[in-house]
Amino acid sequence: MTKTIGLICGSLRKNSFNRIIAQSLTDMYDSVQFRWIEIKDLPLFNEDLEVGGDPEPVTSFKSAIQEVDGIIIVSPEYNSGISGALKNALDWASRPPKSSVLSKKPVGLIGATPGGLGTAFSQMQTRQILEAMQVHILPFQKVLISQVHEKVDSEQKVLTDEKTKRYLQRYLQQFIYWIDHTPILD
Repeated sequence: MTKTIGLICGSLRKNSFNRIIAQSLTDMYDSVQFRWIEIKDLPLFNEDLEVGGDPEPVTSFKSAIQEVDGIIIVSPEYNSGISGALKNALDWASRPPKSSVLSKKPVGLIGATPGGLGTAFSQMQTRQILEAMQVHILPFQKVLISQVHEKVDSEQKVLTDEKTKRYLQRYLQQFIYWIDHTPILD
């Protein structure tokens, strides 16, 4: 059966390096379908907005999450932490707490930055948030792409570094396996 993987980019920037990395995943396997799950139109999280039901962008966002077999989040690091846009999206996805659309969903994390440490701090924070939401995060595998500006062609919006491509292919293989073998714990 064909797997459908949702892609969430934690950067809202038009020429985001992380969007280029996420887009490169879509060309790696013909047997996998990818769906973009956009976060740019989500309002800032506010419980008051839930009173009459979720706003339409939130409803669409949650539906998109429900429709995929797993999600790969590709996000930058800002000030040694998670992007505000991604944190906001995760806050919306966590509601209501007992039936969150992300609960028990297989999720993988990838991050790219022009800096030297990749997105290590951001991914640690994202993992902490996702664990609180009872998400099944791909364990032990980390994709921390540093000096990303040297590994992509920003004009063509493509990943050019062969070593990074091979690493992403292996990660994607592991993630597909994770979707099929995620433990179901209650």
